[in-house]
Formats: sequence, C-alpha cells, structure tokens
Amino acid sequence: MHPHHMHIQLAMHFSLHPFIFSVLSLFLFLVFLLKWLSITARPPHKNPPPSPRKLPVIGNLHQIGPIPHLSFHSLSQAHGPLMLIHFATAPVLIASSSTAAHDIMKTHDLVFSNRPKSTICDKFLYGSKDVAFSPYGEYWRQMKSIFVLQLLSNKQVQSFRGVREEETALMIKKISGSGCDVVNLSELIVELTGDVVCRVALGRKYDDGSGGGGRGRRGLKKVLGEFVELFGVFDIGDFVPRLKWVNRVNGVYGRVERLSKELDEFLEGVVKEHEGRERKGGEREQDFVDVLLEVQRENVTGIPIHRDSVKALILDVFAAATNTTSTTQEWVMTELLKHPQAMKKLQAEFRRTAQPNHPITEDDLDQMPYLKAVIKETLRLHPPGPLIVPRQSTKDVQVMGYDIAAGTRVVVNAWAIMRDLASWEEPEQFRPERFLNRPIDLRGHNFEFLPFGAGRRGCPGIQFAAAIKELAIANLVHKFDFALPDGVELDVSEVAGITVHKKFPLLLVATTWSC
Repeated sequence: MHPHHMHIQLAMHFSLHPFIFSVLSLFLFLVFLLKWLSITARPPHKNPPPSPRKLPVIGNLHQIGPIPHLSFHSLSQAHGPLMLIHFATAPVLIASSSTAAHDIMKTHDLVFSNRPKSTICDKFLYGSKDVAFSPYGEYWRQMKSIFVLQLLSNKQVQSFRGVREEETALMIKKISGSGCDVVNLSELIVELTGDVVCRVALGRKYDDGSGGGGRGRRGLKKVLGEFVELFGVFDIGDFVPRLKWVNRVNGVYGRVERLSKELDEFLEGVVKEHEGRERKGGEREQDFVDVLLEVQRENVTGIPIHRDSVKALILDVFAAATNTTSTTQEWVMTELLKHPQAMKKLQAEFRRTAQPNHPITEDDLDQMPYLKAVIKETLRLHPPGPLIVPRQSTKDVQVMGYDIAAGTRVVVNAWAIMRDLASWEEPEQFRPERFLNRPIDLRGHNFEFLPFGAGRRGCPGIQFAAAIKELAIANLVHKFDFALPDGVELDVSEVAGITVHKKFPLLLVATTWSC
C-alpha cells in the first residue's frame, strides 16, 4: 500500500473515534431516558397502605395466630384500618373500618368483585361453579340470579314456612321429653337446621340410610362437618405454588380428594332420585333440586347449566345455611345465659305476644322487635364469618388515598368493624337495646354492621337463614327456662374455621315454663 494512502486510512481511523464515542453516548442516553420514561409512565404505586415488617419467604405469616380475625385486629391497631400484609409473597389487603369497607364493597365494588383462586374450593365445588366462590363474570351473574329469583325469593322462602314450624316443634318436643336430664342444645340446634335445609333443598330428611347414594343424614352430617373443617384450612400452595407439596405431605389434599368423592356420590344420588320422580310425575311441592333441574331443562338463563353446576349450587346451600345459621343460634342462647336480664326481657316479649301453651308461629315474629335486636346484637359480637369471604382486585385502584395493585387479595375484618369504638358505644357489651331505635338491617347497607357482607358478593340467603333462627330462638325461650347443670360454668371459648363457633357444646337443663 502506498504510504500516502496508509496515512489517510490511519488518519480516518483515529479521527472517527470521537464521533463513535459521541454516538454511543447519545445511544446510552436515549436508552436511560426511555427506561426512565417507562418507569414514570407506570401507575405510581408510591403510596401503598402501611404494612407490618415482613420476613423473607414467609412474609407476615408468622404474625397470624390460630384465630386470624384477632391477629388482624391486633395488627391493625398498630398499622391502621387499611393495612397491607403478605402471605408469603402474595399481598393481602386487610380492611378493619367501616370507611375502608365502604370504599371496597360500594365505591369500588366492581373492582373488588372477583374471587381469588382456591385449590380446595375448586376441588369441592366442581371448579368453583357455585355462587359464593365462582369468579366474577357472566356465569356468576346467572348463577346468582337463580339463587335470588328462583331459590331464595321472598315467595319461595315463605312457601317453606310449614317445614320450619314442623321441625321446630319436633325439637321442642325432644327437649320436653328430656325431663330433668341435661340436653345438648348445640347438637339439637345443628340437627334442626340440618333437617330444615334437607327438606327444603332435597325434599326430605336423610335419616334412614336410604337414598342419596346410600348415605343417611347422620352420615351426611358427619361428611358436611368435615367439609366445613377442610374449607377453613389455610392452603399455602395458593400463595406460593412451589409449596403445594406441604398440603400433599400433611394429608390435606388427600382428605379433600376423598371427601369430594363422597360428597359427589351423595349429590349424584339425590339428583338421580329427583329425575326419577320427575319421570313418574304427580303433584308435590318443589324443593331446590326440582327448581334447579327445571332451570337446567328449560335453559332460562341462556347459559347451559351442567350437572356439576347443579351439584355445586346444592352444596352452596348446605355449606352456607346449615353451619352459619346453627352457629348464630348457639351464640344467641349463650349470650342470653350470660345476660339473665336480656333473657327475662325477651321472655316477657314472647309472653305478651303468644300464649304459654301454644307455639310461636311466624305470624307472631313481626311483633317481636326485641327478638330481632337480640339476634342482631349477637351477630355483631359473633359474626358467623368474622372475615368476609376474600375478594381480589381486578385492576389498579386507590382506596382511602392508598394505591392498591391489581391482583391484591382483600379481606374485610367484619369482627373488628362491628367492635369499632368509632361506630359503637361500649362495643364489647351485649346490649340489644342499641338496635331498637337504630334502623340497621342485615343486608349490608350500613357498613358498620356487616355480618353477611355487602355489595355484589354479599350473601343472598339472609332472609332464608333469618326465618330459621328467629322461629327456633323464639320457641326455645318461650317454652323453657334454661340453666347450667350444677357446678358447671359457661364456657365461651371459640374455635375458628370457615365459621367461628363455640369450642364446647351448650349443655343445659331445660324447665318447661307455665303460667
């Protein structure tokens, strides 16, 4: 190569270095600028709710005790009425005030109308095809409309009045026949509720070992008890999929698998029995299964209702109605025993309204405001579900000035809200009188009183449950004077699960009242 040409090339090579450096600098500047712009363009989750300090891997799980609503309440005292905690790495929003509940279940009800995924619910409820745990969407809307318009309408609830009165009379007869013996009132209340729900939902009681896949009602009672227990199990695998092995190793998933097969066997037998009766024809009162099969056959919703959906909805009725209703009745009787003056006041109301030797009927209940106040006050102190069924946010949203990310689980601590000093005077005291002149209903319109939730995902069976417990409590207190056996103290210890019930059954001596 000519020395002159080599000189030119070398000169060009070295003279390009500053240019290349400038281009690279500009390129890197643009990369960082775009990165910064992309970060600032994201939703500014710069103001999350206050949180307790968490540990690596487990998050705040070490701070949650055996009765979660008490643990959440304790943490909220330190961190505020809207608090973000972490189950492992999953964010969970805890709402502990009426204001927070109002924002979640009314102002932003649509955003928080979804349900988080649950492995155990999916297994029991055929992929969560029920109403309570189904994901928010068109399927859920149609299933809820069946519940509200077909199964639990005012007309339908009233049509089963005779069933409630007959089964309540049978319970009273059993207690009357006990003489001076100690009666297990908890067991009798569970049996009453189960019998009413069996007749209303399935058309008859399963107490003779026949039908329903060969499972009798006593067997069914045991199976449903285990079902409720397993429903309350904390499943770490729902929060950390890599830890699903935990509930495989400890046997929980095995029990769920076995029990779901038992329940399916029973429900399949019930459905087949009803289909056989349909083919035979004849006049008879419709029960819930009949209604569901008719809805399925006529496809009134416009969405095909498969057999699994029918069975999931039946199971919803049992899970919601039997456990929560009997738990409330048990706590009502417990509070009345703890507060003899309230018991006397309630008895006086009954004895002014009804004759001592005649049972109280549902016609009498509208004239008994103190009874309704006693039940409301019991629900305030002992909500059957102290933590409202979890919701999940579908998009980024702001609650009480805090930024909540999409996909956050939300738990409303109804127990804490209904004992909040900001809403209730002397909240720890049992005072039914507070409801006599305070227009608060059970339907979630007042966010300081949420025993059954509120908004789109509120419980649709309030009227159905109220009809059972009002009649039962009225007849128990009207007919008998109750006392603890000699030397026995009233134990009010709780056991947490899908509901919070008494740890020990209510064992009482019943004395028939007469004028």
